[in-house]
Amino acid sequence: MSFDPIQYKVTTRQQWDAAAAAWHGWGPALEDWLGDATQRMLDGAGVDAASHVLDVASGAGGQGLAAARRTGPKGRVLATDISPAILAFAAQSAAQAGLDIETLELDGEDVETLQPGSFDAVISRLGLIYFPDQQRALSGMARVLRDGGRIGVVVYSTAERNEFFSLPVRIIRTAAKLAPPEPGQPGPFSLGGPGVLQDALERAGFRDISVQAVPAPLRLPSAAECVRFERESFGALHQMLSSVPVEQRPGVWHEIEQALGRFEDASGFEGPCELLVAGATR
Repeated sequence: MSFDPIQYKVTTRQQWDAAAAAWHGWGPALEDWLGDATQRMLDGAGVDAASHVLDVASGAGGQGLAAARRTGPKGRVLATDISPAILAFAAQSAAQAGLDIETLELDGEDVETLQPGSFDAVISRLGLIYFPDQQRALSGMARVLRDGGRIGVVVYSTAERNEFFSLPVRIIRTAAKLAPPEPGQPGPFSLGGPGVLQDALERAGFRDISVQAVPAPLRLPSAAECVRFERESFGALHQMLSSVPVEQRPGVWHEIEQALGRFEDASGFEGPCELLVAGATR
């Protein structure tokens, strides 16, 4: 079956709407896991006091809140996402933290519809990898940046360095009888290969590009807790699992837990994860 980007986006919105409450609930664990990479992303994007920041594929808003803490009352953070349900949680978290964040339901490939040159920085944490047309998204991000504005992006590196995620992906693909993704298709490791992210940024017109590999092991009490995290929150896994008969899905999750058990010991679970943090200038 050929890849249908329109249906893919419909399913993606549905999955993230369904997972929004869980993703929000896992917020503290997410920030423990992704906090260092997030700060490096904000550094790379040059986010500071009074910056106007666009957050693309903001999810429940963790990185948007981190940006708003930097920009202060004179700055602006616009959080965008394809899922209105998850944006509601981003707005709720901002209000509870006393931070001023605007939200806008927007497909990450339609960023170009915003006012050109209206942002000092654009950030995207683990979002760009899931866009069917990553070049359109990056070109749109470049368009809305002022001259000299900066972009900051976080993506996963390769499957081999992210087994907390790639093992479940492989097991589900096998159960669902799914072929490996074709080159250019979206997916968690679509920008992780050597030079791939740098090349994508260059083709979108960015310069002064830096790409840094950042170890980000996922630490949880147990492999079972990792499975609960992924089962509740990872829309990409549910998309792939949708073609597996419902009665077979518990067995697939059990197999995933058994596979992830290799990363658990007496001190808890530490799932291998490596992120790439990129910064570049328009």
